[in-house]
Amino acid sequence: MAAAVTAAAPPNLTSLRFHGWREKPTFSISPTTLRFFRNSSRTKHLTQVLALVDEQQQQQQVSFTEEENSLVEALIGIQGRGRSASPQQLTDVERAVQALESLQGIPDPTSSSLIEGRWQLMFTTRPGTASPIQRTFVGVDFFSVFQEVFLRTNDPRVSNIVKFSDAIGELKVEAAASIKDRKRILFRFDRAAFSFKFLPFKVPYPVPFRLLGDEAKGWLDTTYLSQSGNLRISRGNKGTTFVLQKKTEPRQRLLSTISTGTGIKEAIDEFISFNENKGIGEPELQEGEWEMLWSSQIVKENGQIKFVVDILLGLKFSITGTFVKSGTTTYDITMDDAAIIGGQFGYPVELESKFKLELLYSDDKIRITRGYNKIVFVHLRTDGTGQN
Repeated sequence: MAAAVTAAAPPNLTSLRFHGWREKPTFSISPTTLRFFRNSSRTKHLTQVLALVDEQQQQQQVSFTEEENSLVEALIGIQGRGRSASPQQLTDVERAVQALESLQGIPDPTSSSLIEGRWQLMFTTRPGTASPIQRTFVGVDFFSVFQEVFLRTNDPRVSNIVKFSDAIGELKVEAAASIKDRKRILFRFDRAAFSFKFLPFKVPYPVPFRLLGDEAKGWLDTTYLSQSGNLRISRGNKGTTFVLQKKTEPRQRLLSTISTGTGIKEAIDEFISFNENKGIGEPELQEGEWEMLWSSQIVKENGQIKFVVDILLGLKFSITGTFVKSGTTTYDITMDDAAIIGGQFGYPVELESKFKLELLYSDDKIRITRGYNKIVFVHLRTDGTGQN
């Protein structure tokens, strides 16, 4: 009889609120199944199954050390996994990376079981020698990018995965791997394929790895592996720095959901509920410049507020007004100075609007508000004000 691995389907985090959970996802692997895997060539598959089970079971709040949290904070709000980072953001990330590398973390990362499993790529530098896959897919926030590391099997492998969406599928590029020393993994790419949800078979990725010679080879140094096994920093043979996480913190998950464009309302509700359960104090409308992909918001300490929205062909709609705190988390907003702006020129627009702005969540990086017509906005700080 064929052995089976059974697992209760894990909840979809983009469609469930935290307060709506009835129970934690549970997984079971029978002794018969374990014997089947141990006594066969399927050891690799057991390792992968156990790693994925462990990843699904650990959906609780992620904890980081002070130094690790400095890196996570530096990554919040960076778009395109580094492609659109400002010089200051790149400096902050590099400083945090170097601080962690000086601490070393797990001393022998390639010998540790903590390096095994699926890692999500959060940030990468982009030198001109980066691979075509990295140049094409890594900088697109709509896609999720992962790296799987499985070294303790009969067929050690390192795989790079671009997940297009749950509905479409993914591209997986695999490499045969070996351990050179306590930090370095040697690899050679040898196969790749698209797995589309709407096709019952895989579509080969048209790259002749055998003809690439040394171009298909490389190495990856793990310069930091956290004691928790949740954070990893690696540097590749082409000079690229990678920051990867097994588990992301709530703000990262929220921004990732927003970038995909699906399940945003549910993700916002989940995020707000999560922070309410943590008992975070009353939020304040902090001054500074806050931006979304399609609009921005500037709050000044003299009680002024300004909204800027990109329209088309370089034109922007700008409206300025005032705000007065009217409740614990609410503000009365009056907007009465509007204009259409093109370059250095502006065309005044007669417009007045009054509404209440409810502050749902705010910290030094992210603000969530509910404003006119009950519309919810998520803004990222762009000016660095108030950050350490």
